[in-house]
Amino acid sequence: MPYPGRPVLEPLPQFRGTATVRQTPEQRAALLEFVARGHQTGRSLRELAELTDRTQTAIRRALDEAGVQRRGRGAPAASAARSVR
Repeated sequence: MPYPGRPVLEPLPQFRGTATVRQTPEQRAALLEFVARGHQTGRSLRELAELTDRTQTAIRRALDEAGVQRRGRGAPAASAARSVR
């Protein structure tokens, strides 16, 4: 029996159709704020990309532009996960 896939998130209404080269400054500011806040609360690049209707690369660039330090790849180490509990 195969492992069930992860559900794909639908883009949020405020970000539908805004993934263009010519974003307004307000759209860009809203994206940067949402991505920075989402990343800091633990959302993955993939989740943020799906919610904003963008690619993971666009999300990485937005985090860099917002000055947010990205987390390392993968889940936290088992010892780190135990200390959080």
